[in-house]
Amino acid sequence: MRYGFVLPGGTARELVERAVQAEDAGWDAVFVWEAAYGPDAWTVLAAAAERTSRIRLGTMLTPLPWRRPWKVASQVATLDQLSDGRAILAVGLGAPEVSTARPLDSVDRRERAALLDDGIDVIDALWSGALTYDGPQFQLDFTGGPITVMRPVQRPRPPIWVVGAWQRSKSMQRVLRADGILPNVMDPELRETTPDDIRAMAAWLWEHGARDGFDIVAEGATPADPSEAATVVQPWIDAGATWWIEALWVAPEGEDHDALVLERLHAGPPVV
Repeated sequence: MRYGFVLPGGTARELVERAVQAEDAGWDAVFVWEAAYGPDAWTVLAAAAERTSRIRLGTMLTPLPWRRPWKVASQVATLDQLSDGRAILAVGLGAPEVSTARPLDSVDRRERAALLDDGIDVIDALWSGALTYDGPQFQLDFTGGPITVMRPVQRPRPPIWVVGAWQRSKSMQRVLRADGILPNVMDPELRETTPDDIRAMAAWLWEHGARDGFDIVAEGATPADPSEAATVVQPWIDAGATWWIEALWVAPEGEDHDALVLERLHAGPPVV
């Protein structure tokens, strides 16, 4: 099990400093929110890459249907070069209920799913060195002028983690094309994911040919005491999760959110 930490807010400088602190505290990765409006995630991560040497760096997450995939491919490859191969790309459909930016937020779920599928293929093609692409949603031709081919350091590519809706067939088939799953459970509506869900997903993924080294990502909040945190995390390890992402998105009522995030950050990952 590896351990990542989500930085849910702060100024650009604060986020970079907290990434440095996360590495010092022993976390394996740090993630920043790619907000519709706020500190630019990829600029922050690039700055953090220059201040760190070990910790993995990524978004949690990038709403790919609302982005130009060739631009995302460039940003992630740039980060991977600057960090000597430490970038992670986490993608999903995007959540209109979280933030609104017209007109793209008006694209319905089916259209966003088609954009996500083709967007992943665009990114993979560009990282493989292609300068043209002809897909159902995007057509690219970068052969007509001077261009620097953006090849990431990681081979065959930086990990792409994608939101997967268990047990929806089309969503899980998309997951098989990626390098990791950010699980959602539809039963029939969205509900909280459990270790038993992770166990069932893991069995399905291995049965259906998931890539070697495929990651199953669990997310939650644990106590600051590392040994107590281990008690929370152990069932997820036993179920087959390969990453635990520490994410305190909202503080309990009356609590100082920033103080709680920093306390948990500095305490370091669970000790299992």
